[in-house]
Amino acid sequence: MGFDVHHIREQFPILKTTMHGKPLVYLDNGATTLKPKAVVDAIDHYYEEKTSNVHRGAYQLSSDATDLYEGARVKVRDFINARTENEVVFTKGATQALNLVAQSWGIHNLKAGDEILCSELEHHSSFLPWQYVARVTGATLKFIPLTEEGRITVENTKSVLTENTKVIAINYVSNVMGYIAPIKEIAALAHSVGAILTVDAAQALPHMKVDVQDLDCDFLSFSAHKMCGPTGTGVLYGKLDLLNVMEPIEFGGEMIDLVGDVTSTWKDAPYRFEAGTPVIAGAIGLGAAIDFIETVGYENIVAQELKLRQHAIAGMKEIDGLTIFNEGAETGIISFNVDGVHPHDMASIYDAEGICVRAGHHCAQPLMKWLCQPATVRASFYFYNTMEDVEAFLAATRQGKEFFSDVFF
Repeated sequence: MGFDVHHIREQFPILKTTMHGKPLVYLDNGATTLKPKAVVDAIDHYYEEKTSNVHRGAYQLSSDATDLYEGARVKVRDFINARTENEVVFTKGATQALNLVAQSWGIHNLKAGDEILCSELEHHSSFLPWQYVARVTGATLKFIPLTEEGRITVENTKSVLTENTKVIAINYVSNVMGYIAPIKEIAALAHSVGAILTVDAAQALPHMKVDVQDLDCDFLSFSAHKMCGPTGTGVLYGKLDLLNVMEPIEFGGEMIDLVGDVTSTWKDAPYRFEAGTPVIAGAIGLGAAIDFIETVGYENIVAQELKLRQHAIAGMKEIDGLTIFNEGAETGIISFNVDGVHPHDMASIYDAEGICVRAGHHCAQPLMKWLCQPATVRASFYFYNTMEDVEAFLAATRQGKEFFSDVFF
């Protein structure tokens, strides 16, 4: 059976709802994605029939919950092709995962004179932890120059790479521009000077197959809620030899091996980083989201997103006074502004028409400065969006342009 977007949409109950009396058109998938009933059902099953703590109880219910939780870890392992499930650490999101690398690996391994490479393309969660590490350790934070289009490239990475480079911290897919970075090649560059590569893949996993062994990245972080899973759940992938020498940054139950009066020892990864009761329902929900995405198929996801994006771009280019900042992006993100109109004002027009878009700096203020914009409007498509959604978006764009032209010009 081929890809049927209308059949897909039937599995997302929220798409049957309205906003301001208009059919809901959800185009803020870069912020979070909608949840299919299969994910909600998996979470409900845990809470309704398997509620108990994991790893602790010597009774059947706890054993069942542990199987579900650890089964989700195995699903993540297979999904990203990690060598072992012990390389999969559950977190509360990509932000916590990225911070864990900086706080645990960075602070203990960097010193004055060392260099950290980031870029102006980064989400704050990828950039700010290393800004803090640089301040604490005396290391130097440097930026990989972006191309005129706003991309991270191998050549521009080489231009700032030195023998003092110890960390490269970049995104796989920009949450504003939608560009795909050459992670595999940059991993090779990092390793050529003895540096590690930590990757923010929050915008990559929802839209493309990721193989961490092929990429050879040292760390990779992503969130469940951007790929049809629940909020408050994420993953840090790390090479096992690195994880097992990193110090935990949270302490408490389950992450310990032996506790003494003066010193204690920690379990091996991943458990040393999962102090306290973990994100049980969230991990189970993520496992269900992985099952759902694999059923849909990445080839269908990519094809649907790009078809919608190309149609939207073609329509937007027919509207005078509109600037698109990422026309050549490889994913379903479009960042743009209507000349002379603040993005928040445009967002209010979309909202009145039942259309959800993002307007603001998108947690990427250095990139806004690079673009010379205070903010942008971002429409981000996913595989459950339709051509009808695109047409509604284009109609609202034209309406907003005409409205503000009448008001201000």
